[in-house]
Amino acid sequence: MTATQVAAHLTPLELFEQADVIVKSILILLTLASLVSWGVIIDKLIRFARLRRNAINWTAAVAGQRALGRLAQELKQHAQDPFARIYHAIVDEWQITHRQHLHQTESGRDSLKERINRVGQISSNVEVEQLQRGLSVLATVGSVAPFVGLFGTVWGIMNAFQGIAASNNTSLAVVAPGIAEALFATALGLVAAIPAVVAYNRASGDLNNYAGRLSTLVGLVEVQLSRQLEAGESQVENVDVAPAKADHAGRNVTSLSAQGA
Repeated sequence: MTATQVAAHLTPLELFEQADVIVKSILILLTLASLVSWGVIIDKLIRFARLRRNAINWTAAVAGQRALGRLAQELKQHAQDPFARIYHAIVDEWQITHRQHLHQTESGRDSLKERINRVGQISSNVEVEQLQRGLSVLATVGSVAPFVGLFGTVWGIMNAFQGIAASNNTSLAVVAPGIAEALFATALGLVAAIPAVVAYNRASGDLNNYAGRLSTLVGLVEVQLSRQLEAGESQVENVDVAPAKADHAGRNVTSLSAQGA
């Protein structure tokens, strides 16, 4: 077999077809892991870009006179935004307190401010936890894929040595396919792991930045509500949001936030 013929047998497809069942299973597993991680990567890039853009708009909307009214109008167009659900939970607590006339004393107003703060924190934590979903996939692929590929490499080299021993021939035609098959598993493991690690670090940074923006927005809303409370204004424009997504325990996010206060 000439060098050209050997090279023709070293294409990824040929290597996969020549591999045994164990190595084929590893290659398929790594390919699926890479596809899943890329799905998470694309989803996180698009989602965080949109959330970051919305958060900038909310920050601008909450400034100036009639800030909460303007913000409520803005949020109606983005009912699925995490901050829309946080704002809804805060306003719900405000309205319940006023319906029960718990704000008429100084201690009642102080308690309302504290409850609003707690509702904002709980709701923000729930939303951030929702956004963390999928990052564990990237972390797992990034940390495990190289070792899975290494296992395929070790297995492939063992097969190559067995082929050498069986044929009693160490020529390139005998050695190259088995070694290439082994190294192909390592390469595929790195192909799956490297983007996952890079994307995980990027997504974690974006999530931390967005969590900070949420904290800022909640603080601005609390300031506006505190000002209205001291001025004796009881009406706060609300925003209708779609039913909140359930968390992993099946609980409603908005209801959890309000109940946690």
